[in-house]
Amino acid sequence: MTRPVPGGAGGAGLTGLTKGHLSRVGFADPDAATVQLAELGDAAEPLVALLGRTADPDAALVCLVRLAEVATDRDDLLRALADDEGTAMRLLCVLGASEALAHHLVRHPEHWRELTDPTLGSTRPAAYSVRAGLLRAVGADPDAATPTATIPDAEAVDALRVEYRRVLLRLAARDLAHDLAIDDAAAELSDLAAGTLDAALAVARQRLGEEAGLARLAVIAMGKCGGHELNYVSDVDVVFVHEPADGVPDDKAGRAATRLASNLMQVCSDHTGEGTIWPVDANLRPEGKNGPLTRTLASHQGYYERWAKPWEFQALLKARPVAGDLELGRGFGAMVEPLVWSVAERDGFVADVQAMRRRVLAHLPAKEADRQLKLGSGGLRDVEFAVQLLQLVHGRADERIRSATTLSALAQLTDHGYVGREDGEALHEAYAFLRTLEHRIQLHRLHRTHVVPESDDALRRLGRSLGFHKEPVVTLGKVWGHHRREVRRLHEKLFYRPLLTAVARVHSGEVRLSSEAAGARLAALGYADPQAALRNLDSLTSGVSRTSAIQKALLPAMLTWFAEGADPDAGLFGFRRLSETLGSTPWFLRSLRDEGQVAERLAHLLSTSRYATGLLEREPQGVRMLAEDLAPLTAEAMLEEMRSRSERQDDVDKAVRAARAVRRRELLRLAAGDVLGLTDVADVGAALSRITDATLEATLEAAGREVRRARKLDAAPTRIAVIAMGRYGGFELSYGSDADVLFVHVPVAGADAQVATSYATAVANELRRLLALPGADPALTVDADLRPEGKQGALVRTLDSYAAYYAKWSKVWEAQALLRADAVVGDLEVREAFTALIDPLRYPAAGLSEADVLEVRRIKARVDHERLPRGADPALHLKLGRGGLADIEWTVQLLQMRHAGEVAALRTPRTLPALEAAREAGLVADEDARLLAEAWRLVSRVRNAVTLARGKPGDEMPRDSRERAAVASILGYPPGCTDEMVNDYLRVTRLARGVVDRVFW
Repeated sequence: MTRPVPGGAGGAGLTGLTKGHLSRVGFADPDAATVQLAELGDAAEPLVALLGRTADPDAALVCLVRLAEVATDRDDLLRALADDEGTAMRLLCVLGASEALAHHLVRHPEHWRELTDPTLGSTRPAAYSVRAGLLRAVGADPDAATPTATIPDAEAVDALRVEYRRVLLRLAARDLAHDLAIDDAAAELSDLAAGTLDAALAVARQRLGEEAGLARLAVIAMGKCGGHELNYVSDVDVVFVHEPADGVPDDKAGRAATRLASNLMQVCSDHTGEGTIWPVDANLRPEGKNGPLTRTLASHQGYYERWAKPWEFQALLKARPVAGDLELGRGFGAMVEPLVWSVAERDGFVADVQAMRRRVLAHLPAKEADRQLKLGSGGLRDVEFAVQLLQLVHGRADERIRSATTLSALAQLTDHGYVGREDGEALHEAYAFLRTLEHRIQLHRLHRTHVVPESDDALRRLGRSLGFHKEPVVTLGKVWGHHRREVRRLHEKLFYRPLLTAVARVHSGEVRLSSEAAGARLAALGYADPQAALRNLDSLTSGVSRTSAIQKALLPAMLTWFAEGADPDAGLFGFRRLSETLGSTPWFLRSLRDEGQVAERLAHLLSTSRYATGLLEREPQGVRMLAEDLAPLTAEAMLEEMRSRSERQDDVDKAVRAARAVRRRELLRLAAGDVLGLTDVADVGAALSRITDATLEATLEAAGREVRRARKLDAAPTRIAVIAMGRYGGFELSYGSDADVLFVHVPVAGADAQVATSYATAVANELRRLLALPGADPALTVDADLRPEGKQGALVRTLDSYAAYYAKWSKVWEAQALLRADAVVGDLEVREAFTALIDPLRYPAAGLSEADVLEVRRIKARVDHERLPRGADPALHLKLGRGGLADIEWTVQLLQMRHAGEVAALRTPRTLPALEAAREAGLVADEDARLLAEAWRLVSRVRNAVTLARGKPGDEMPRDSRERAAVASILGYPPGCTDEMVNDYLRVTRLARGVVDRVFW
């Protein structure tokens, strides 16, 4: 049986306070609590139950004992706690939740009497009285036109900190003990900050003396202070505005105003014996850190009208004059207000706002992401961003939704029909909880932080401070998780679902936007033709069928993803076209609804790539593939499927169309992986070449069967091979490339040479015909113009004919072309024989003569001069431009022809492996090889991206802004970064051109 706690010195025993009871009340260390309670004597027992209601009973008790030790009026303190439950509850709640305020009380024990005020729990102090108390603390007259401190500087700075903590102590007590609403607590903190800024300005005036009168200075609160929603500990964002006093030159007034502003900031942020208050952050001013600290009203106006970005006007939404010359501050507010409420009409509004969000996310440490209340997923910034964007979109025409305070603005948006009532209430509850949790975290040590701690002790204290006394850690985790999930539905709820109600039948309880409001919202989110978008939404959601019901559930998320793409309008229209084709197919909507990855991937493809969209429209079943691994298939797997499909067809045209259907599907697989950033550019080129290999092999077999059938031949009189050339031979095809080939055949023993050549020519022509047939897959042009004598020469030659031609007539450019010859299709022995034939020609043992080197350079100079299209920008032409593909590939090919006779590793048709072999052989410097490889990869990626974005091949960087944005998106650049993409391209190709000048020329 546990003994009762003995009485303290001179006090009666503490009956009934067993260690078990103390544990049940909430003490983590009942042994230590027993000792501490004994020191309080008779006052202890009535306080135990109240201590059990605090965030940390153990800490509250320890701090109370320390306070009683240092208080000169100990008996009054203990008597007040015993006699007045309100005083006891307020003091103990502060001691249990805030280590920093407990330290303040130990330093200034007389301040415990502030918590005896019986009106503290029911009356909010007026902002003017808070300001007056802070000004008096520094010896300034609150009623003066320009209050100026009169007590010594160091004393004034300390006095300001003590008065600030005194007011903060009262506020924290009300907050913790009387369940103060979060918006009321934040508003009081903002009033306290405003008064502090005015008192700091009074100290600054005293420091400057007469110079302070040379300028009028207004302090404009921004961010949370401006919005009347400040945290317990936060940087106070401000903008300074000044005007010269009568008769004072502008430059002299500007220097005085700057010194006033600098000293104000210093007074607030300096560390003294009484601690610090908070930093004053003026980085939201025009030009940020690089701009002048303070400007005149006219200078501000000039900047905002000419140079400011949309995000700066979003920040100005919360601007509020709080200190200094309030008349001047109100003039600033009147000047920026019309600019703020017209910003949504600006070009690039959405891109700039998205860029601001990216900057915030980029600075979020990965290790904190899951515990970030402010910036993490489902955090405070998500709600604030959404509310502000809705205000900026709709507030120009509706002055009723312009509140600078997040919760007030959310209530206005809900009351006036821009947010559904249930959604507004859920978001209000989630935001209020997250802000309260943030306050409790910061209150503990009065440190600026937005990260939920990890330790169980800290989580226990936080949970109990929020009223979770039973299993506080577990309950806190559950409630926090619930509200994060609610906020994650933010965009769907606030932006997109109301758009559907503008065009579809909805329940009366949901928010209904007018068509004008819905159009404005779509325009702000990046849709270029809002009315067409609304028509598409109407088509997708009209009716009461199960299909339309599923579409209504899907579209809010789909619209989110379309808006993140380069062309949201194309994304929505493409989705409508697909839905019209597949909407009645059970698996289509089910896959989108149940497989989140499929829906998101589909939306990204439709809003980014016309090439992929075209393939999907012709191969709608390909949507299924988006749930799979998008890694390219092998040529063998594709060929097996093509053969299987084509051999089941009696008609040769149908047989090849069946094989081409496999090609179409695999092009979609590859394009999807490329657009989604899952496939490397070198793998794209190789995969396109393998798709072409399989297609040519299957078509060659079908063409042979058809020619033999037509000529009634039991067996082929010759063996045929197809030699890949150019980018096809180099495994470097792009989406728009032709298939450059040579046809070679070797008659079988005993066959008539003329019959064999006639048969081979017929098969080659049939192959080209079959692949040129109109079809649903992109065209595959088989180009044989690199054959001997070009278009004038025979389409098909025997191996001996090739040998004779190359021995007698071959020129250096033909040897260069053969560097990329790769015998990949048809009869294996013929392929091997052709490779053996051309190797000595393209890899001469003695290298190139100086005359041949000069001839290669002469031809390259002619290509540079004559082939670049008229009007093309030489810096941005992907193939023939400076540092483009031709520059890099000719440089590598010259090295191959000069040195492959000696360096076996150079004997490859591929550019990058050849370049690496040249580097390893010391033929090109490491850094030069790196620059060429980087440029080749980038230019190849851009070239592929151009085709993917436009839906048709192109060898120039697009000039159309939407197409250029799509290219940037495919390359992995965030929205709004097309200029960055172009600058990167120019930099990389410029460096590559320097290497070409050194190595090739």
